[in-house]
Amino acid sequence: MNCNLHGLGVLVTRPANQAEKLCEMIEAAHGRPLRFPAMEIVPADDPQAARKAFLRLGPATLLLFVSVNAVAHAFPLLPDELPLDLQIAAIGAATAAALEAHGLPATLMPEQRFDSEGLLALDALQDLRGREVIIVRGKGGRELLKQELEKRGARVIYAEVYERRLPVRSAGNLVRNWKQLVGAVTITSSEMLDNLLQLLGAEGEELLRDTPLVVLSERTAEHAFSLGCGKVWVTDMAGDRGILQALCEIVEDR
Repeated sequence: MNCNLHGLGVLVTRPANQAEKLCEMIEAAHGRPLRFPAMEIVPADDPQAARKAFLRLGPATLLLFVSVNAVAHAFPLLPDELPLDLQIAAIGAATAAALEAHGLPATLMPEQRFDSEGLLALDALQDLRGREVIIVRGKGGRELLKQELEKRGARVIYAEVYERRLPVRSAGNLVRNWKQLVGAVTITSSEMLDNLLQLLGAEGEELLRDTPLVVLSERTAEHAFSLGCGKVWVTDMAGDRGILQALCEIVEDR
């Protein structure tokens, strides 16, 4: 991708262990990444509950991963042997790539919209009578997948393998120097945006609402608009390349 960010300061809010690839891409495009994790990911405090769910895996089971984090935290808990014809769904390209890296290719993935709605639109998930679906996810979150899959006849079980937490950190220096440091902000979930607003405080909230925001889905964009953010870019493609492309568009529109 031919892109020059011309020194654009980009606030990267991903968890610390997931931000480096995007930061490297921003640097390669002559931007300035500012690492400010707005979320921490930790293993679930009760892994035995997920282990018990995974023992139910059988030929008629659909194993559905909602994120890269779900893949990373599930694999230490999965049985050593899995059914050969196990159907595996990934909510997006990054999740599918994480599964592939663990030697477990996804058999179902949305083709365009990489979220719950995109997954639910797949023909293979329209009739699930007699099927069991294990949704691998973090603790809490949206209930849309479970509700819709149950309407289609599935028996749905959660395997909650990680937890999301608000980091304990100060944003005072960032807020004081915001206008000199931050030209754009990347957000990968609605919960991450809520966390960032909480960390920034009242003064930082006003600055954020007037700063270009790059998000991965229309749902997160709608949430950002509802919170008063007025400059929101939704990526046209999944993953870090989509984020970088949106950042380039922000620079071009200046």
